[in-house]
This record gives sequence, structure tokens and C-alpha cells, in this order.
Amino acid sequence: MQMFPGEKISEGNQYVEMTVDPDKLYEVSKILFQAAELSFDYMICMTGVDYPEKIQIVYHLESTKLRHVMVLKTNTLDRENPVLDSLSGIWHTAKYHEREVYDLLGVKFNNHIDMRRLFLDDSWGFPLRKDYVDELRIIKR
Repeated sequence: MQMFPGEKISEGNQYVEMTVDPDKLYEVSKILFQAAELSFDYMICMTGVDYPEKIQIVYHLESTKLRHVMVLKTNTLDRENPVLDSLSGIWHTAKYHEREVYDLLGVKFNNHIDMRRLFLDDSWGFPLRKDYVDELRIIKR
């Protein structure tokens, strides 16, 4: 697509999918939101996936005006200290989704207006990470 040169765009099983570099995430998202022919005005949901070498963030976006849906993906550059730009300035629904991803996977979002845990207190680690160990559930033999 001419609007997004260099970005990986493919036909997924259900939706069109675009994978972007993390440093282009905010810029691409703003275009997806503002371009009249795209008009992705609603972020349906946001998910984080922990892989051995990265954490991937997956956004499901919808245009309520044009009635189409797409999936936007990006990967963190550093799995140990994952950081991405916040999209809450574009889609207000990102505010709580980003807090949930931070709480459960430890991904911090730059420029988020309220970057704190949503469900757990600070004594917890990040329970959706593959390397998480629940000290209370370890069976001592």
C-alpha cells in the first residue's frame, strides 16, 4: 500500500494484517486513524503475546464509519525491558488496554497519562510472561 511503504501487509485468516516497526507504531497508527479512506476510529482490543525473543502487541482496529476491521502488530525491541509508544492519544480505549498489558506482561508505554498497574500491586511480577514464577504455587518436596 502506498501509504505505508516498507510495512508488511498481508491477508490474514480473518482480517488484513499489518506489522510495523515499533519506532513507526505511533506514526502509522495516526495515519490509520486520520486518513478518510481508512478511518480506523475505534480500537476494539489490544493483546500481548510473550515469545522467547520478543513481546508482540496486537491491536484490533475498526472503522465504525466504513465498517471494516484490521489487525495491527508490532514487536518490542527488548524483551527484558519492553517499551512502546502509547496510542492512548489516538484511541482513548488504549488507555486501559495499555495498563492491562503493562500489568500482566510488563510492557511500558511512553507518554501514557496514567502508567500504573491495573489489577495487581507492585509486589507481583508479570504473570503472563513465560519466565514468571508464582512463588506461592511452587510445590516443595
